[in-house]
Amino acid sequence: MRTIYFEGEKLHILDQRKLPSEEVYIVTSDYLVVCEAIKTLAVRGAPAIGVAAAYAVYLASKAINNDVEFLNEFFKAGDVIKSARPTAVNLSWAVDKQLESINNIHDRKNAEKKLLETADEILREDIEMNKKIGDYGSSLFKKKMNVLTHCNAGSLATGDYGTALGVIRSAHRDGKINMVYADETRPLLQGARLTVYELMKDEIPVTLITDNMAAWHMKQGKIDCIVVGADRIVANGDTANKIGTYNLGILAKFHNIPLYIAAPYSTFDFNLKSGTEIIIEERNPDEVRKFAGTYSAPSDCLVSNPAFDVTPAELITGIITERGIISPVNEENIRKLMYEC
Repeated sequence: MRTIYFEGEKLHILDQRKLPSEEVYIVTSDYLVVCEAIKTLAVRGAPAIGVAAAYAVYLASKAINNDVEFLNEFFKAGDVIKSARPTAVNLSWAVDKQLESINNIHDRKNAEKKLLETADEILREDIEMNKKIGDYGSSLFKKKMNVLTHCNAGSLATGDYGTALGVIRSAHRDGKINMVYADETRPLLQGARLTVYELMKDEIPVTLITDNMAAWHMKQGKIDCIVVGADRIVANGDTANKIGTYNLGILAKFHNIPLYIAAPYSTFDFNLKSGTEIIIEERNPDEVRKFAGTYSAPSDCLVSNPAFDVTPAELITGIITERGIISPVNEENIRKLMYEC
């Protein structure tokens, strides 16, 4: 299943808002359409957002008509793309990487060629990194395990294969998965709509539970470990991920269950020292007021709808990266693996 790919000078994005009932692609050469797809979660998941952003930068360069003002307009477009979603660090990382790639190129044609090459490289490297993350993660499983995951950190959230689901895919390949328990993930049901959909397609055993069933399943001994993705990991290891991950961190600590974060290098933000500095996106209140397009609460009630929460490093057993596993999770171990490898 191809989540995002570039073909015929157009970006093809699998519209995840329509899954699992329909597999429909957004096909566009307009970078503003890509920005809107990111904002509205047609494409979501930190690595996939980064890939989409990289191609959006290329499309933006093609849309500028004034050669004299090319660089000025180009950097303005970069800022627009960066603003699409504030929490996923991969978005700004990909845009910055694109901007840096043409630093010493002054010819527009060559600049556009380099931008497309860099976007292709970001996609290719994302897939390679995910497979390495999967293999490192599988090495943690010493027996057939029951694994709990939250939201969707699979091929739909990346260029392909997945981070948290990449670990699960590799572990399943190695005969180490007994059952995957997938949190429904309110309010947008990424676990129910996307994770269960992916795992069933790959014939990986999966059981859907609602978010508030996780503690009881842990109490009953049905969960051996938890593996989730990340949207931003800061210098000390505090991790922003889909709202509800912090709950799992607290529950895992109480029940003595390991919690692993699976994420590539591009998800780390060393400019922020702790999770208190992470900007948490507040989303449309109707995402909570409505269910399947119908109001399930008073249409004018007050709503708090943060898209993410932050799990402190002390609740995280390990961070699985394409460069190895960081454990225990602290700033020294993070910097040692990220900078010395």
